[in-house]
This record gives sequence, structure tokens and C-alpha cells, in this order.
Amino acid sequence: MPYKIVFFDIDGTLLNTAHTIPPDTKAAIRRLKANGVRVAIATGRAPYHLAPIADELDIDTFVSFNGSYVVVEGKRIHHTPMSTATLEALEAHAESNQHPMVFLGADTCYANKAGHPDVIDSFHYLKLSPPGYHERYWEQTPIYQAFLYCKETEAKEYLERAHPVTFIRWHPNVLDVLPPNGSKARGIEAVLRHYGLAPEDAVAFGDGLNDKEMLSFVGMGVAMGNAHEDVKPLANLVTRHVDADGIFHGLRQLKLI
Repeated sequence: MPYKIVFFDIDGTLLNTAHTIPPDTKAAIRRLKANGVRVAIATGRAPYHLAPIADELDIDTFVSFNGSYVVVEGKRIHHTPMSTATLEALEAHAESNQHPMVFLGADTCYANKAGHPDVIDSFHYLKLSPPGYHERYWEQTPIYQAFLYCKETEAKEYLERAHPVTFIRWHPNVLDVLPPNGSKARGIEAVLRHYGLAPEDAVAFGDGLNDKEMLSFVGMGVAMGNAHEDVKPLANLVTRHVDADGIFHGLRQLKLI
């Protein structure tokens, strides 16, 4: 069928292992646009962390914070901040374990521990500058996503406490914390509703655990060759590795370019 919009994850999808956008990916996106297909980003990143990639690709529509903050053609159309009561309770729980957190608002983010090595390491992993320190940033502004720093073996008690949030691991030391039932699929749903499109009209490319819902939700879910092994079974198509023209090859397979 003639798909009308394509959503791209960033890390491991648009960005290769060198954290750059491959030239063939840039060319593929230019062709998509020339063929009349809408192009959007769907990422766990904050708007200010995805901005350089969006600018480089001339994309003005994005699902950020794993679905909690959605912008279409430069205008916010959907946002679901987390409750302050939930954030206060979760921070107190994390503090009891000496686990740091980062709280992300629409304009910036702050850590609740100054200079913590795990926080610094995770931001350097994404090639981003680590956040500054703020004691209780979640009291000052709407928070759309948080990072909870704990290892896999330490995460169980947070799940058992039944905090009213969604947890998704994206790094060995970090869990994304999202609003209840938060996912990229919910953000994509808002974009499709805005354009009067159905899930069957959409394609999504992704590689991480936070891409599972969106790949299942759209009409054509494409997993990168480098995708997590738990993600690939949920995709309609598995393309090549991000370092081996994965996006270009996948779009060619779908006859979109």
C-alpha cells in the first residue's frame, strides 16, 4: 500500500555507531520528501537533544520523550506530563537506595545529584553534555520523562512497588521513567490523528526496547539489523544494520524511494 508517513528513531537508527547520520540516510530522507511522504522523528530524546538531528534533516515533526511530548510542523499538539506526587514518591524511593535521577522538562533537564559518574557516563554515551544540578526540579516545571539510575539487578523493587509509571531500560545503568502507559505509539497516534491518517498509513523504523510498541502499532514496523533481539519479532520487516545502509535498504524494500 502507499504509506503516507514514516517515523524514525534516532539512536541506532538515524544515527549510526559513530553517532553520525550516514550520507545514504540523508539521501533517502530527501527522496522520501520528494515522493510526497511525510517524515517524522520518534525518539526517547528530549526536544532540545533531538534538535540538531532534526535540523540537519530538515524535519519539523517529532514524537519526543517516548511519546510524552509531540510537535507537528513546529507546534506542540500533545503532551502528557507526569504528576508531581508520583515523581516525589519515586525520588524518595530512589534516594533510599542512593540511586540518582534526572528530570526532563520541555526546555531543559537537571540531575538531583551533582556530578554523579553514572549520570555523566549515560549522557556521554549519547554524545550529550551532562545536565546541571537542581535539588527538586520536578517541583518547578512539568516533567515529561525521568531517568532512574539502577542496574538490571536493582530494578525489581521499583517494579514491585507499583509506581504509576512506565519503566523502559535503554542503558545498562538507566531506566526511562514515563507516564502510565507511555510509549512512542501513543505519540504517533497523536500525529496520525492530527493528519487524519490511520496506523496502516504509517511506517516506523527502530532498534531499541522503547520501539516495541510503535513497531507493533503502525502498518509497517521495520527493525534495524542491529535491533535488540526482543524487538525483531515484533517487526514486519528486518532491514540491514544501521552501519550498512539500513534505512536506505529498508525504504527501497518498501518501494518508498
